[in-house]
Amino acid sequence: MGELVGFSRRSLIRRAAGGLGWAAIGGLAAPAIGQARQITVINAQSNDKARAALEAIAAGFKAQTGVEVVINNMDHEAHKTAIRNYLVAGAPDICFWFSGNRMRAFVQRGLFDDISDLFEREKYTNVLGTIANAVTVGGRQYGLPMGGTLWGLFYRKDVFAAHGLTVPTSWDETLAYTEQAKAAGLVPLTIGTKELWPAAGWFDEMNLRINGLDTHMALMDGKLSYLDPVLAEVFDRWEALIKAGFFLPDHTSYGWQEAGALLAQKKAGLMNLGNFVRYVMPEAEVDQLAFAPFPAIKPGLPRYEDFSVDSVHIPANAKNKDLAREFLAYFYRPENLTAYLEPTGNIPPRNDVPPGKDPLINAAMESLKTVAGTAQYYDRDTDPDMAQAGLNGFQEFMVKPDRRDTILRRLEATRKRIFKA
Repeated sequence: MGELVGFSRRSLIRRAAGGLGWAAIGGLAAPAIGQARQITVINAQSNDKARAALEAIAAGFKAQTGVEVVINNMDHEAHKTAIRNYLVAGAPDICFWFSGNRMRAFVQRGLFDDISDLFEREKYTNVLGTIANAVTVGGRQYGLPMGGTLWGLFYRKDVFAAHGLTVPTSWDETLAYTEQAKAAGLVPLTIGTKELWPAAGWFDEMNLRINGLDTHMALMDGKLSYLDPVLAEVFDRWEALIKAGFFLPDHTSYGWQEAGALLAQKKAGLMNLGNFVRYVMPEAEVDQLAFAPFPAIKPGLPRYEDFSVDSVHIPANAKNKDLAREFLAYFYRPENLTAYLEPTGNIPPRNDVPPGKDPLINAAMESLKTVAGTAQYYDRDTDPDMAQAGLNGFQEFMVKPDRRDTILRRLEATRKRIFKA
């Protein structure tokens, strides 16, 4: 397990004659002279450039308000365990986490502060649209959406040009593409399911395009049976792709990086993943990588996507909630949020962020503007124990589709046990 990295504790003491009250400086609150003002932030971002950006933002906030921001950098994996303890005792003023179901678990335990007042004051709903749902529980907001991953299809432009391939936009075009790519000697759909979760991405994409967001979320919330007839078409179409041999053979032996390497090596056509697939590409060839939405399946159905969103929160046990709100408002300005997210390759959730330097991120941002609603991702949207059962089941289905009925009955038994259905 990792430990706190780069921990430093500094205090700011401002002395002057007279006691001035709070005054507005650059749209933020300035502290009363003679008082020490400090907030603490636990940051679980491991990217060095993102950490440096956060330090710079904290320095800018201090310059405007006099408030010291103490940043404690924590190992990402260690943080997943530590947060369960520090939210109860020794909470910082601000911490980073995941939105959706993982956030909801802490909200239900009363461990994240309701920041609906900040949402309303800053009019965040206007710039977040449906993404605000990722941090909303019972009509109230408990965090701010951070950088996200928009899932979709990635391909090499030069490979498609060389083989005369066209990115599919419908199911019929998908079948035509897979046949053509296979005939050209390519793996039509590369995937690595050694880590289980990539298979769930295929389930999400197809269920959202066949049954829509409300039905998908009903399943995630344990309100819909895995044996419900509405899911039959999802598995029927998925099974057809599997049995036709369109997916990477022996995909359970491949991690997502290894499967993505086939894309980089010009041996595969399409990969359903997030934009982090760019990291398997040689730097000199990243400009050949392109993004496209997963094809539509049911004509007329609004477009829904998986957009996995991290989040930032004020713990319910924080000591300086007012100052924390002021810092979040400053941190969440378009220019500051962009500076923090850009090194990570994540997509800003605000729709008023100007285009950046990365064409893949810009394409995803433009695509996101046309989405009618978003889910998170299977293992973020549902109960953790249900998610584990589902991830195992989907991987098994991709290997042995003839076990479909057995797999779904097992998942349904798990749903009934977990959600007490």
